Order: sequence, then C-alpha cells, then structure tokens
Amino acid sequence: MANILIIEDNKDVNDMLKEALTDGGYSVWSAYTGVEGLSKIKNETYDLILLDIMLPFKSGDEVLREAREFSDVPIIIISAKDMVSTKIDLLKLGADDYITKPFDLGEVAARIETTLRRTRKLAQAQKMYKYKDLTLDANGKRLTVNEKEIELTAKEYLIMELLIKNRNKTFSKANLYETIWEDEYLGDDNAVKTHLSNLRSKLKAANASEDYIETVWGLGYRLYKE
Repeated sequence: MANILIIEDNKDVNDMLKEALTDGGYSVWSAYTGVEGLSKIKNETYDLILLDIMLPFKSGDEVLREAREFSDVPIIIISAKDMVSTKIDLLKLGADDYITKPFDLGEVAARIETTLRRTRKLAQAQKMYKYKDLTLDANGKRLTVNEKEIELTAKEYLIMELLIKNRNKTFSKANLYETIWEDEYLGDDNAVKTHLSNLRSKLKAANASEDYIETVWGLGYRLYKE
C-alpha cells in the first residue's frame, strides 16, 4: 500500500483527493501550507506527493526545490497554471509529472499509478547504494565497508537501509520505530537506541577513522553529510 501526501491549501480539493485515493487503496495524509508540507516530507516517509503550486507561506515551487535537496520521492504537480513554460520549469526543478486544474479524478489516479510503477521499476534496477566507503546491496541484503562484509541483525540492516536510501533526511526515534518495527511508537526508545548503538559499534570496528550515522540533537538520526 503506497503512502501519499497531498499538499493543497483548498480544503475541499484536498478532501476530495484524499477520499478518492483512500477509496483506491492508498494511505493518504494532508498538508495545507507549503511549510507544513515540507516539514512532513522531511520527517515522514511517503511513496508519492501531490503538490499544489499556489500555497500559503511557502510556494509549491519552493517546496519542490527544497525537497529535491534531500529526497527523490516522486512529486506530481497539480496546478491551475497551464502555461507550457511553467510546466517545463517545474519538470526541470524535479517534478515527475504535471496535472492541470480542473482535473478528472480518474486521470489523477492513472497518473499516480503510472508514476509509482515507473519508480518501482527504477528502484528494482538500482539496488546498490554507496555512501563513503560503505556499499549496501539491497538485493543480497548485504552491507560492506571497504569491500568487507559487516554482519548485521535484521533490524540493524533495515535501519542502515532506511538511512542510506534517504540520505540527508533526519529520522526521529518514532519514525525509525514505526518504520522498522512496524508498530506504534509509545515513547520507549530503548529498542531504537540499542540497535543504533550496536550498528555504530560495528561500523566503527570496520573503519575507526570514519563516522557514518549522525545524531541531530532534538530531532533524530541521519547519515553524516558528505
């Protein structure tokens, strides 16, 4: 089930899209300003984003530009602006598709499915992730440092995979727990802290001169920026 974020300030339009996509089997969240939407992109994990351009506090093109600095999540623009130059500019900024208002809900659903299918195929073809001297093979579920394999538990591997696939994104303890353990986070962070500590120790043993996982105080964890 794909997770979709709708960033649209018109509540009626937002609700209409959310209802239609929920009926279509997606898990859907809403944001009503550019600032709120960008915050959700930074702190949560989505499979696709529907983004309006005319948003309060931070415009959609600003959200797109900033999001592309740390995330490659598929973004479909929904806008009343139908000028070809506007569409080209936004596609160059990193949008994956562009739908003009007023739109047909069937077309939106079809564009979403097409975009998700394309990104899934691309993801399947790109299963090797590199960061510093570290290589993660998502097909073989293997992690190596300087071509030496590191023995990880299943949870340690999943944490490393999540971080390397979303480099520059900060994950809170709640984000990590609910994503990796697939359960509701109730405030007990011992499991997350223990697994992160063990993972860091194994990485440090493999290369004592390099740091990989950064603690962002008050926010969570991410890979150190290269």
